[in-house]
Amino acid sequence: MAGVELIFEHFPNLTDIQKEQFTKLKDIYVHWNNQINVISRKNYDDFYEQHVLHSLGIAKVISFTPKTAVLDVGTGGGFPGIPLAILFPEVEFYLVDSIGKKIKVVNEVKNALGLTNVIGKQQRAEEIKHHFDFVVSRAVTRMEKFLPWVRNKIKTKGQNGYPNGLFYLKGGDLSEEMAPVREYHEIIDLANFYDGEFFETKKVVYVQLS
Repeated sequence: MAGVELIFEHFPNLTDIQKEQFTKLKDIYVHWNNQINVISRKNYDDFYEQHVLHSLGIAKVISFTPKTAVLDVGTGGGFPGIPLAILFPEVEFYLVDSIGKKIKVVNEVKNALGLTNVIGKQQRAEEIKHHFDFVVSRAVTRMEKFLPWVRNKIKTKGQNGYPNGLFYLKGGDLSEEMAPVREYHEIIDLANFYDGEFFETKKVVYVQLS
């Protein structure tokens, strides 16, 4: 069991506003999760490790520049998009999920925290007409199924340390799953950044799509 101090430890340069937002996050999610189930209730004690810190694993790989546009596909209740939006207040986040009640939670959390850089919509990835610098997601489905949903959503011109593409949070041995992926990709172990059993098999997968 670890509290919000876990976030402060791994991200020591947070502003007072960001610290306040991260501190409020658990109580807001518990309140809404008791009405609309978006995370496992048995995970409440591990909320900051298994949901927030895990989402922020993407920020250990890339620091998004201001004005970057990020699409979170299959966001569920707002992961990884909400924690990333707190960490990067000058980055634009567009969170989508096909299930309306999950997006209701996203928007309630967004409003409670005063996040002006988040849009939450009930929408399938295939229906999105906009283009983004990056797509982020957390283990929605297998990569070969996921990539066709987002390949044509990526802007060609980039402004970050990585070329535009996908950052995908996954776990386990990904060698078989990634074998058919023809695009350049990297697999980064979150155990490089975080201690603890939970992160031993967790990865950030980057796929270049621009």
